Formats: sequence, C-alpha cells, structure tokens
Amino acid sequence: MKLAFQGELGAFSHLAAIKLFPNSEIKACQTFEECFKLATDNLEYKIIIPIENSLAGRVADIHYLIPRYKLQIYAEHFHPVNHNLLGLKESKLEDIKTVRSHSQAIGQCQNIIKKNNLKPIISADTAGSAKFISEKKDKTESALASSLAAEIYNLKILVEHVEDDSRNVTRFLVMGKEIHHPELGNKKYITSCIFRVKSKPASLYKCLGGFATNNINLCKLESFSAKNTFQQVNFFIDIEGHIEDSSVQKSLEELGFHTESLDILGVYEADKFRLRK
Repeated sequence: MKLAFQGELGAFSHLAAIKLFPNSEIKACQTFEECFKLATDNLEYKIIIPIENSLAGRVADIHYLIPRYKLQIYAEHFHPVNHNLLGLKESKLEDIKTVRSHSQAIGQCQNIIKKNNLKPIISADTAGSAKFISEKKDKTESALASSLAAEIYNLKILVEHVEDDSRNVTRFLVMGKEIHHPELGNKKYITSCIFRVKSKPASLYKCLGGFATNNINLCKLESFSAKNTFQQVNFFIDIEGHIEDSSVQKSLEELGFHTESLDILGVYEADKFRLRK
C-alpha cells in the first residue's frame, strides 16, 4: 500500500500512518494540496490527513480541499499527540534559549516554554523544526516534535511529554479516489457528507429535521464559507450510521430535498476511540 501525508518524516501524520499501516510505502508531501492532488491523479496512493484536534480545533485548509477534490473517506483514526522537547545530543536543558515548532504545538506546550523562559519560533511543522535543529547544530535551539522525529534526525529528548494537556488527540482521515463502502454489519459506522443549503429562511432547520425525525445522531456539524464569499456556506457533517441503513437513507433523502448540493464523502467504521467512556 502507498500512503502519503503532509509534512516531513517524523511528523504526527507519519506516526499515524505507520500505526494504521505499518508495512505501507510512505511518501512525505510539502502541502496538503499536494497530498490531495497525488491521490486524485494516482489510484495507487491513499492519503492520511489531520482534520481536527481536540484542543486547537479544525486544521486549516482541509475543509476547502475536501469539496474541491471530493476524495472518499475510508477510515478515521484518533491519535494521541505527545510533544517532546528535542535538542542536539550535546545540549542540556539549561543551554536552551529558543524553541521552534508548528503554531499549534507552541500553543499546546506553554507551561514548559514559560517555565524555562524560552523564545518561541513559529515554523511550518513539528518534524520540519526537528530537521532544522539537526542541520543548524546550535545547542541553544530546540524543537517541539515527536519521539520518531528525534530518532530520524538524531536528536536528544531533553524533556518528554511536555504537552499542557495529556488528553490532546488529533483525528485523522484516510482518503482516496475510488468509491467503496464497507458492507452493513453489526458494527458502528460513520457516514460523512458535505452539503450547501438553499438560500431560503429556515433551510438549515429543514435540512436537519430529517435526522431528528428518523432518530439519527449527528456527531459533527461544521460550517465554512463557500467560494470565498460570506453569502453562502458549506456544511460538513458526520452521521452515526451506515448509508445502507433505512433510517439514514430517509434522513439523507430529506436533506437532499433542501440543499443545492450534497456529496457523500464516505462510509467507514467508527474508530474505537469513540466508544471510550
């Protein structure tokens, strides 16, 4: 299996990829759009994309790439985010003056930054920051990144698990070009859709009414502007249930009646993380 992700080797997307598909052939892409285009043009590739974080919210750009490329979702994966403070092999914690990482990682590790009076430097991604530290070879600089990044770039973990909240989790989606759904069985499923409502009063209310009528739960409802305007919005929804379930079908039929566009993005098994109490 060929799997692509955004970022440098050692990124959290890389960790999620090898957790799900340990024997896959991995390809690192510089941008999210490069990932989406690769999967669109090459059926051999699937991509693993972070869509939201439990602390920082949704990942920028993804909600605009999803309707543009309309790739199918095959699976979801919730991955714990454990940040580590990395430095050169000869560095000590008292040597460190700056810390470099992605803006979300910087925001999620404020306690250690303030405690050690470190100057934060915003970078494109966590693993790229680790690579930069490895190449620059300045023992006063550090990076916030994964333990895999430390291994790949031959860095030392100065302090492990420096995230402010140990419950920090990112949700990833595995996506590809071809359409295929799992058969309906005795499992929990998620059906993901994206739709645009008609520009009429109470349209959204009417769109969602079918789910209430058919006793179908929505576990995600998120809006974002359509075509860079503020006049219309797209809605991304995750439905608890399989598209072949009659109640889900009735809900989607009613939804389609009140929308300008409706695209089914995928049907897939719910990650076991959702079942945790």
